[in-house]
Amino acid sequence: MAATLILEPAGRCCWDEPLHIAVQGLAPEQPVTLRASLRDEKGALFQAHARYRADAEGKLDLERAPALGGSFAGLEPMGLIWAMEPDKPFWRLVKWDVQTPFVVDLEVLDGHEPDAGRLLARELHERHFLPPGVRRVPVHEGRVRATLFLPPGPGPFPGIIDLFGLGGGLLDYRASLLAGKGFAVMALAYYNYDDLPQSADIFHLEYFEEAINYLLHHPQVKGPGIGLLGNSIGGELCLAISSFLKGITAAVIINGSVAVVGASIHYKDETLPPVGIMRDRIKVTKDGIKDVVEALKSPLEDQKSFIPVEKSDTTFLFLVGQDDHNWKSEFYANEASKRLQAHGKEKPQIICYPEAGHYIEPPYWPLCRAALHILAGGPIVYGGEPRAHAMAQLDAWKRLQTFFHKHLDGVEVTIPAKL
Repeated sequence: MAATLILEPAGRCCWDEPLHIAVQGLAPEQPVTLRASLRDEKGALFQAHARYRADAEGKLDLERAPALGGSFAGLEPMGLIWAMEPDKPFWRLVKWDVQTPFVVDLEVLDGHEPDAGRLLARELHERHFLPPGVRRVPVHEGRVRATLFLPPGPGPFPGIIDLFGLGGGLLDYRASLLAGKGFAVMALAYYNYDDLPQSADIFHLEYFEEAINYLLHHPQVKGPGIGLLGNSIGGELCLAISSFLKGITAAVIINGSVAVVGASIHYKDETLPPVGIMRDRIKVTKDGIKDVVEALKSPLEDQKSFIPVEKSDTTFLFLVGQDDHNWKSEFYANEASKRLQAHGKEKPQIICYPEAGHYIEPPYWPLCRAALHILAGGPIVYGGEPRAHAMAQLDAWKRLQTFFHKHLDGVEVTIPAKL
């Protein structure tokens, strides 16, 4: 009997959904290696492998059988996806076109040597970014450059603006997946895209104000306020937007900074300058990669750079990777909390994830431990341990949905977690 690879759901699913992997038709207790690979849109290869042993009936179920080593070990049904690593150094997985899937090549190889084993079974599995029924609407309105994703149905839906970090462009894979959960999500470009400024020297909040007004007045968006979701510089901007602009009910800050970093933030007649950088405090790892976590001046020393969060009436959720080496995300979240409470504002919720790094992405996304950084002029350490980071991403995805449903929709929901 030939070995057969069984995938559920068969063929395709959304990226943030779990995949059940099983093998039938093996010899009793046969040693095998399972390998997963995908190529990103620029051709870079991501791969993971794990060694297993079939049961007495020649079956293997990744929900029951622990991996015996490889890219991970132990009972990790989704390990072949989240443990993938790039063949290029300092390469981060991103998805630029949500209308196409990532195609994962899954192989079963004989024995425990992944490069020498005979191929026993193989299946292609599509992981999609546009959930069924979600509508993708390019936005080119006034100065606003964005993509709006609308859930199936008549609406209106709670609205969210989604902001990514340094590098600019229009990344909308998180927004498209989140729209499948019942939100109208607008992924907003703010530099290095279309006719927007190419570099990030100064961010004018009037641009974001225009985007907020566009979303609030959209017929399929439910008011009276909207949500913000941002990571890294996007999280910093969410704090600034919430502090200076109206119409923001709830904001989720993923590893954001309460200090202005890199580019000034300007609104009307007020400018917040970037916090100072102390280049002598940049360390270099044994692999020759920069570790910049100590390089930024504290906003407590550089008060002019502190975002005045006390002006905000927004409800905040901070999601923090405690092994973030990009900057001190936990410290920033705690300082924002102190400042809010000192001015009589609601204490924000802060969720800390031990051994999670900087880029907390949708579930099952491979960890980016080190990558190129524009401000640092080379690769930097982003931190994180693969399994802990994978668990953090799963929990963070669940929590931000629950938070937005509660504060934008007035609905208490419980979202099951499955790794």
